[in-house]
Amino acid sequence: MNKTTRLMAGALAALGLGLGTPALAQTTITVSTWGGPNHGVNTIVWPSWKAWIEEATEGRVTVDVVHDMGPPAAQMEIVADGIADASWIFHAHMAGRFLATQLPEFPTFEEFSSEDAAAAYWHTHQEHLAQANEHRGIDVMAMGVHGPGQIFTRDQVDNLDGLAGKRLRVGGGVMSGLADAMGVTGVALPPTGVYEAASQGVVDGAMLTLESLRSFRVAEVAPHTLTVDGGFYRGSFAIVMNPMVWDQISDEDREAIERVSGEHLSRLFGYMMDVSDESGVEFGKEHGATFTQVPEKDVEMLRSVTEELIADWSTAVEERGVDADAALAHFREQLALAAESEGIADRVVRQ
Repeated sequence: MNKTTRLMAGALAALGLGLGTPALAQTTITVSTWGGPNHGVNTIVWPSWKAWIEEATEGRVTVDVVHDMGPPAAQMEIVADGIADASWIFHAHMAGRFLATQLPEFPTFEEFSSEDAAAAYWHTHQEHLAQANEHRGIDVMAMGVHGPGQIFTRDQVDNLDGLAGKRLRVGGGVMSGLADAMGVTGVALPPTGVYEAASQGVVDGAMLTLESLRSFRVAEVAPHTLTVDGGFYRGSFAIVMNPMVWDQISDEDREAIERVSGEHLSRLFGYMMDVSDESGVEFGKEHGATFTQVPEKDVEMLRSVTEELIADWSTAVEERGVDADAALAHFREQLALAAESEGIADRVVRQ
């Protein structure tokens, strides 16, 4: 494990002299991160969680973020093997293992914040989805979703018919099913590969989030955005921890860390995605990006496709012990409740 227990300087001297009270030991949770240095997970999520943990444990536990410990798809294994204590994972990177986590990915055709969706997702996971045991071997500290996934193209596209035959980057999960239904040729690429692939003509565009206009320079190579309310899809994430971390942490501090995780950390992740999307749209507009809403007839087609995808998903997750109808209803109820609850903005720490 990467846990380090350190006595503060001066404590040993105080003990030797028989004076004062020894300083408290400090435990460090090593976090592996795979986002770039300027990604919101590194400038908002980890600094805030670190500050919350230090405050909650009165300095006995802290967080150390380490970059480039492994590729995105390896993060779950890195945590499970104890190479790092915690990380964030994108469920679609591990095709076949995660299925219940597709619940928040389906199009809703309604606008809502990623912060509210993440809070709703956390409660739905705890109440229904955890029964699938898809995160076995690690502890789930938070669930998250990214903002509405839209379609970015090199050439202007005004409707779904214009996408037929185009090669678009897809990242797995629900977006792959949607790509097939729209007659799109899906090309598996990480977001970081879109700029090069689009600039060289390998792909005609990408299914990505609005933040990618800036963070992955998509506005420079695929400046035309086709949008639908709520997004064509969302993406599912989790912040996870190695269970053996708790062996090094007292029950008191464990409870304190859990109090600032769960819904709070989930909201923080969603808030970060909301802020990143806003920045992406602003950047895109400054660089001439266009935004076109799909016509209503296409929305109706997408609704039909979505119903089929949800039906197939429901059958599959029930084999994993999940009541799909109950889980979907719970998510929608929690989404409405989250929108009425106090947000996380006032507690955010930026780096």
